[in-house]
Amino acid sequence: MKIALDPYMFRKLPMAEMVRTVADIGYSSIELSPRDEFMPFFLHPRADDERVAELKGVLRETGVELASVLPLYKWSSPDEEERRAAVRYWRRMVEVTVELGCTLMNSEFNGRPERAAESEAAFWRSLEELLPVFEREGIALNLEAHPDDFCEVNEPAVDLVRAINKPWVNYLYCAPHTFHLSGDAPGADVRRMMAYAGDKLKHVHIADSFDHKGSSGLRYILNPPGTPARIHQHLDIGQGEVDWDAFFGTLRDIGFDGVATVCVFAWEERARESSAFMLERVTKELGALVA
Repeated sequence: MKIALDPYMFRKLPMAEMVRTVADIGYSSIELSPRDEFMPFFLHPRADDERVAELKGVLRETGVELASVLPLYKWSSPDEEERRAAVRYWRRMVEVTVELGCTLMNSEFNGRPERAAESEAAFWRSLEELLPVFEREGIALNLEAHPDDFCEVNEPAVDLVRAINKPWVNYLYCAPHTFHLSGDAPGADVRRMMAYAGDKLKHVHIADSFDHKGSSGLRYILNPPGTPARIHQHLDIGQGEVDWDAFFGTLRDIGFDGVATVCVFAWEERARESSAFMLERVTKELGALVA
C-alpha cells in the first residue's frame, strides 16, 4: 500500500518547490491533481516537454514517487462537442502520464445528474474511444463518484465500474463524499459501502466531512429552497463526522493494497501542518499495510 498526498493546497508553489515541500513534510508519494500551468480543470493539458522534464527531474532528486495522476474532464457531457474535446484532453494527458513514468490515473464520472441517462451514454462513448488507449499504454484507471456527477451513490457507482469489465479499471472510495455516497438515507454505513466495492476497491481518498443531511435532513439550510447544490468539504480527520474506525478498520481487515491519498483542501493557510497531521494519523492507522 502507498500513502500519497494530493498537493492541491500547494498548487500556487512552483512545481519543483511543491514536490520538495511534499518530501520535506515526509510523504514519499504524490497524487498529481489539477494545476493551471500543467493540467488545468476541464481544459487541454498545458504540460509541454520542458515542464514534464522539470517534474521528472525533481521527483528523481527528492525520491518522491508519482503514485497517480488525477485529471478532470467533461467526458460524460451530454453536449457532444464538449465530450469530444474532453476525449482529446484525455489522450494528451495519458501521453504526459506515460512520459512521467506513472501507470495509474484517477478521475470522476462527471456528467449531469439531471440528465443522467444522456450523461451515461456519453460516458460509454468516451470509454469506447479511450479504453484502447489506456490498455495500449499500460495505464490503470480508478473512478470515483463525485457529488453532482451523473452517478453519485456508492452501489450504482461500483456497479458501473464493474460493468466496464476491465481488471485494470477499479473503484475509488472518497471518504469526504461519504454522506453523498450513502444516498438519501441519514447517516452512512461506511463499512458496508466499502465492502460492496470488494475486490474493485483499489484507491481511497482521505479527508473528513460533515453529514450534511443530519438526523433531521436539515443540517444545513440552503437558499433558495430546493436548490440542487451539493455541499461538502475536505477536512482534517476528526473535524467532521466520517466513521474513521469503520473506514480504517475495513482497510485493515481486507489487507488493502492500493493507494491511500490524503486530500484535505480546507486549510490552505495551514497546509503544511494539516498535511503533516494527516500523514501521522494515516501512518498510525495503516502503517502496517505500507509496502
